Amino acid sequence: MRKSALDPGAMPVSLRPMDPNRPLGIGVVGAGFIAETRARCYRALGGAARLAAVTSRGGEKARSYAQKFEVGAVADDLAALLSRDDVDLVDLCVPNDLHRPFTEQAAAAGKHVVCTKPLTAYVGQDLGADPDAAAVSATPRPRMLDLAVADAEAMVKACDAAGVQLMYGENWLYAPAVERTRALLEQAGGTILDMRGGECHKGSHSPYSKLWKHTGGGALLRLGAHPVGAMLWFKREEGLRRDGQPIVPVAVVADLADCSKIASLDAEAKAHVTRGWVDVENWGTVLIEFSDGSRGNAWGADTMLGGMESRLEIQTSNARYRCNLSPNDMLQTYAPDASVFGEAYIMEKVDSGAGWTTPMPDEDWTSGHFQMCADFVAAAREGRPARADGALGRDVVRVIYAAYVGAAEGRRVALD
Repeated sequence: MRKSALDPGAMPVSLRPMDPNRPLGIGVVGAGFIAETRARCYRALGGAARLAAVTSRGGEKARSYAQKFEVGAVADDLAALLSRDDVDLVDLCVPNDLHRPFTEQAAAAGKHVVCTKPLTAYVGQDLGADPDAAAVSATPRPRMLDLAVADAEAMVKACDAAGVQLMYGENWLYAPAVERTRALLEQAGGTILDMRGGECHKGSHSPYSKLWKHTGGGALLRLGAHPVGAMLWFKREEGLRRDGQPIVPVAVVADLADCSKIASLDAEAKAHVTRGWVDVENWGTVLIEFSDGSRGNAWGADTMLGGMESRLEIQTSNARYRCNLSPNDMLQTYAPDASVFGEAYIMEKVDSGAGWTTPMPDEDWTSGHFQMCADFVAAAREGRPARADGALGRDVVRVIYAAYVGAAEGRRVALD
């Protein structure tokens, strides 16, 4: 537990406000899709943050990234980036197996850490370098649970010990629809009875997403982490607000499937869902029991056409809330064929602008990514905790891997 000392000399580094006249220096590790999203958001904060440095395994990709987003420097590797005095916060946009070691290195260097979701995953870290894919997916689910949670705990402890913040990249907590729901819930004061939500699309075409060895799980981990995180956070905040104690998950029941293996798909000439999943689910759901008796039902699926769908519904004792993160109808367009809008971006996972579509006016804002980055920067600058912290990321990992245990063994799994 962090001290709450009045003596500034006794404060952990993370609780000391930074110089308000200097922008927070951001070091980005990775140069892919999520790193580009982060760069857009940090740049939109103006003088509060500065993209100080970037590093990536592909040096040329990092240089192209630096030029595109006006990053101050390209570092040869993580160590070089961490050695820079102008880097205050490190944003890890890297594969899951690098989350723990990179977090520990950044914390040891005195840098605040932002880690994309999931916070950790089981990818065969106990099987040596470059483990066999079959051996990874054959690992008993209880062992996966133990190792994934142990890694998450180690990340939280490393940052606490170094006096820096570990911030968890869960954008759902910051989406305008979710933020407005939070405010209304506080005003209404009702009890959350149940929550239902999920994220779905037609599936990733990346071969890495189809192997447990690379991702640590399938749709429930990659997509279901969002609604799980939001549900855990809403109940945590409800408990703290009402009784001064968080309401926590105590048990899960789950089911998983690879719906792309339904035999009749083999005869279809125009099936548009992604196939070729090797050892991970492309459909998964988890029922969460909370300590006050309320419930949450979260799902993730790679089986839905029509673009990204991200929704959360909350039933309370005195009101009902529906959050539509994606799609939403702020803008609707119709085009008789795809050539009308050409290569214009519509929204994530929509390949064509033909027919009726819902182009996002500002996807970084509607998804909560911009507000999330703003909170992370403000938290580091002001010396206060961020809304999405490492403890939430750890708890999401615990719930999802307990769900993997429950689905594999066909039983309800109690949580510690």
